[in-house]
Amino acid sequence: MAKRADLRNVAIVAHVDHGKTTLVDAMLWQGGAFDAHTTVEKTGERIMDSGDLEREKGITILAKNTAITYHGPSAAEFGAPQGVTINVIDTPGHADFSGEVERGLSMVDGVVLLVDASEGPLPQTRFVLRKALEANLPVIPVINKVDRQDARISEIVSQTQDLLLSLAADIEDSAALDLDRLLEIPTIFAAAKAGYADTEQPADGGLPRNQNLEPLFRAILEYIPAPEYEADAPLVAQVTNLDASPFLGRLALCRIYSGKLEANTWMGLMDGAEGKLERVHVTELLRTEGLERKPAKSAGPGEIVAIAGIPNITIGQTLVDLEDPRPRPRIHIDDPAISMTIGINTSPLAGKVKGHKLTARQVRDRLTQELVGNVSIRVLPTDRPDAWEVQDRGELALAILVETMRREGFELTVGKPQVVKRVIDGVVHEPWERATIDVPEEYLGAVTQLMAARKGQMETMTNHGTGWVRMEFVVPSRGMIGFRTQFLTQTRGTGIAASISEGYQPWAGPIESRITGSLVSDRSGQITAYSLQRLEDRGTFFVKPGEETYEGQVVGENPRNEDMDVNIVKAKEMTNMRSATADVFETLQASRTLTLEESIEFAAEDECIEVTPEVVRLRKVTLSAIERAREAGRKKREAKAAQA
Repeated sequence: MAKRADLRNVAIVAHVDHGKTTLVDAMLWQGGAFDAHTTVEKTGERIMDSGDLEREKGITILAKNTAITYHGPSAAEFGAPQGVTINVIDTPGHADFSGEVERGLSMVDGVVLLVDASEGPLPQTRFVLRKALEANLPVIPVINKVDRQDARISEIVSQTQDLLLSLAADIEDSAALDLDRLLEIPTIFAAAKAGYADTEQPADGGLPRNQNLEPLFRAILEYIPAPEYEADAPLVAQVTNLDASPFLGRLALCRIYSGKLEANTWMGLMDGAEGKLERVHVTELLRTEGLERKPAKSAGPGEIVAIAGIPNITIGQTLVDLEDPRPRPRIHIDDPAISMTIGINTSPLAGKVKGHKLTARQVRDRLTQELVGNVSIRVLPTDRPDAWEVQDRGELALAILVETMRREGFELTVGKPQVVKRVIDGVVHEPWERATIDVPEEYLGAVTQLMAARKGQMETMTNHGTGWVRMEFVVPSRGMIGFRTQFLTQTRGTGIAASISEGYQPWAGPIESRITGSLVSDRSGQITAYSLQRLEDRGTFFVKPGEETYEGQVVGENPRNEDMDVNIVKAKEMTNMRSATADVFETLQASRTLTLEESIEFAAEDECIEVTPEVVRLRKVTLSAIERAREAGRKKREAKAAQA
């Protein structure tokens, strides 16, 4: 087998907010990706988080790649005097985007695992580390944010090593793992924001002595293997991601495993070993340099490049030699666990603004388009022609999809998230999650009670002596739907919670996710300040005077666990003492504005969300109060008949 000493492919993986994107940015700056003419300024904004939603939420949603040409002192030592190209995949840290992580790992030969020096290994750390070990990839542990004042460096190093050993022992094909090789890789101590890294452990809260990332670059060159390939093998290049260019159309990101990929040539395209061989023409070949893609004539084994010219190419397909096709297996992605119904806007206020996308065909085409680039999503038909069941890894991933469509001009009706059930040996199973929760000691009882109500089973509890407690629960995924709002309320916004899939277990029984009811508008019209003033003692409102409402819209929250129909369009009667418009607006309590994610969490079983580019409204699935009363009566009769 031949090797490419001038090339390394590595993924940066970690739990959300542990500093992956910040580290990649520092590597770009120190690797010389930007020259004196570059317009990017070194500010607090992360270069790799390019999407609006990524910048707003401070999280990575899509796996991205960049290339750093490293000319440091270690390059010549490892056989590349002209420099080493390090292809870096920056992956998401949130569990809902695990499909992006799995896809990123299929492109690389090793991983850099970041762990926060204070928070330590969290659920997504466990997930990405397990996936890396299953693929038998070397892991370089990096303890990041060592300059945090609450850093616990020695303890976190020990926890990371323990996690590595326990996961290695659990993997089915553990005999194939080179555990000695894994354990000999040194731990790197870093402060990514400052651009410092060292192999020597600094004091807690202190910066590494070495004031650059040279130790990290050296570790990548030494412990991440150079790509191997058969010198005489035909072309094999697998599509791992998709992008688009306004000039070239659809771009396919490919990892070349053998052979040479050339621009302006004909080749084969196959979807796995059983797929049909299709003859295709590659018009352009683009190689990544820093953050830019530049045209190239050809690329060889181990390289990650983008190609254009194949309009129907999708993720997982393999570009092959027409005479000797050797396609790779399709990329395996874990099954989705959460589903949500997405359809056209069916509320009385639908289509009030011109230019919105309203039709079932437009929604269907957009969801079909999402299937092309999102490997973890599934779109299934429902019993209605204008609504579809969309399945994905988690609540946040589905909320991101809906928010993206909203910003693209769609009007939608979105159902409450449900879990994807399975029947195993005649028994109904549901997805479960492993949740890690950090809270101040004073909220220990409240959080334990909250998790118990959601069928959560505590497995471990650790008190670090810092006033904070870490608890680990195994809980049904249903129990985590709508959990965040109640959790933040109970902990006064101080708690930190994260979860990761724990597979399928038997159905845990009914879970009451919401202990409050809804205030529901009983008629259409314009909301008045007078009616809101009269109803203030009934609960908290989500609407303001002057807004339009309709029968069946959820306009507020009732503290009692029951729904209440209210008239919020009643105007004050005219008298000779005062005009109808002389209401005192200052006495109104401030309304509560729900974001899309908060609305999805808040919605009850018989409620859904109306989503438009301008506004997000909660509403009952059945708008008519009379019809809702009939449905409630019918359910009571059916329940009595079942008991009899």
